[in-house]
Amino acid sequence: MPNAPFHFFTALQIVSETESMSTEVAERLRFVRNKHGLSQRELAKRAGVTNGTISLIEQGRVSPSVGSLKKLLECIPMSLAEFFTFELVESRAVVSRRDEMPNLGNDALAFHLVGAGVKDRNMCIMREVYQPLADTGPEMLAHAGHEGGIVVSGRLELTVDGATWLLDPGDGYYFESRLPHRFRNPSAEQLCEVVSANSPATF
Repeated sequence: MPNAPFHFFTALQIVSETESMSTEVAERLRFVRNKHGLSQRELAKRAGVTNGTISLIEQGRVSPSVGSLKKLLECIPMSLAEFFTFELVESRAVVSRRDEMPNLGNDALAFHLVGAGVKDRNMCIMREVYQPLADTGPEMLAHAGHEGGIVVSGRLELTVDGATWLLDPGDGYYFESRLPHRFRNPSAEQLCEVVSANSPATF
């Protein structure tokens, strides 16, 4: 019994160190991913893991093995040494210029992220540009948080929890992101531009 307190506090120290490492990996991975203009979905696709895995790592809820982390970094690319030694400096940039915002989407559907280099962003603000007939995919999206947006130009088809609306320039939307949802540009000729925001940040 005399050794019990020692083992107890040693266990606490190990847990504390593990949590500290998970937090550091989470912050660094999120910073590096945003800096290289990669969405969680894109990095997961490159690494052959689920989108949820990347999300859990960046929330500090899962601590990846050295091998798993190395595999993720090879998709950026970056070495383990670079990952743990670069200076993690929080960006204080207030303005994101049009040509500086990374596109987290693709040619058909662009997601231009505002404040990509800002550490620990609490929200995600994007300028979304839908090419004619572009959409977010055949599967409905659903995740934690809330989101909203305003149509700047063109028309946007929005489906949330089985109901569909057509939004014109100046129209806006807001809903809980846990509800199945999907976005689409119904026009075969015009672009559709939307300014959106969601919290917590998913990109």
